[in-house]
Amino acid sequence: MPAVTVDDLTVLHRLPVPGLGDTVRPVKQVIDAPSGYEGEGFPVRRAFAGVDLRDLDPFIHMDQMGEVEYAPGEPKGTPWHPHRGFETVTYIIDGVFDHHDSHGGGGTITNGDTQWMTAGSGLLHIEAPPEWLVQSGGLFHGIQLWVNLPKDAKWNAPHYQDIRSAQVGLATSADAGALVRVIAGNVGEATGPGSTYTPMTMVHATVEPGARLDLPWDNTYNALVYVLSGHGSVGLEQKPLRMGNLAVLGAGDFVTVEGAKSQDSRTPAFDVLVIGGRPIREPVAWAGPFVMNTKAEVMQAYEDFQKGRLGTIPSVHGAPTTLQEG
Repeated sequence: MPAVTVDDLTVLHRLPVPGLGDTVRPVKQVIDAPSGYEGEGFPVRRAFAGVDLRDLDPFIHMDQMGEVEYAPGEPKGTPWHPHRGFETVTYIIDGVFDHHDSHGGGGTITNGDTQWMTAGSGLLHIEAPPEWLVQSGGLFHGIQLWVNLPKDAKWNAPHYQDIRSAQVGLATSADAGALVRVIAGNVGEATGPGSTYTPMTMVHATVEPGARLDLPWDNTYNALVYVLSGHGSVGLEQKPLRMGNLAVLGAGDFVTVEGAKSQDSRTPAFDVLVIGGRPIREPVAWAGPFVMNTKAEVMQAYEDFQKGRLGTIPSVHGAPTTLQEG
């Protein structure tokens, strides 16, 4: 799991441990993400399946894409499709992914890079492996997170952020046993480069066997811990977690995770994605690729898409041009 690596963690800023009066967030729920398929048929885990939207707010949906080793000719992406009313955050851990959209955003991301697309008032986009990767095959692993937009931002113009791995904020745990990559928000003195409409924090942490990570966490945010690989525990109650588990946490000032002392050879560390944000607390009407506040707004989005008001497919050499409404 390459993403961003650091040879000597002791040179990084060390995060504080909980102090007198601080509360470590308790575990409210643990779910095991079911498997499915997305786009043209790439495997995903539905990380938020079975979780109440009130506990996810301001997030809507998250897929773990892969981890899968593709044979030549097997890599898959999504065809052109519309979005309105939210943001997609695509974080690639292993592999390569291309993005193009009808608003002019686009680029190629690889190990540790992030594409942050604000759909806002609406656009069309496509995500797919480059043609050379389709021909050669290879490892693919990433995350796509959907972040809701508040009512007053749903009609903002679309926007695209190309975040490179070298830009992420870095820190380590008090025992220097965990590498913390901050993609958005603030953790201690580390700041992520992602610009957000909804106040939030997104962290990818690699926790070595037997190490403990205490993440200071804004007490106005919710907190979710998703296991990318390995196994360990969360909270002072040391609730066991393994790959594909999502822990929904209660209120508090710190998120605490520990890596199990023994990991298997394929996943030598405990890798987790920790996300949280300030709840929007507005009505959610969600259907397919549109996340709005009312059913009427969703129906209007479908009509606008069908009448071509969300944009047109740009001329992109080699990009599939089939539209889908999912």
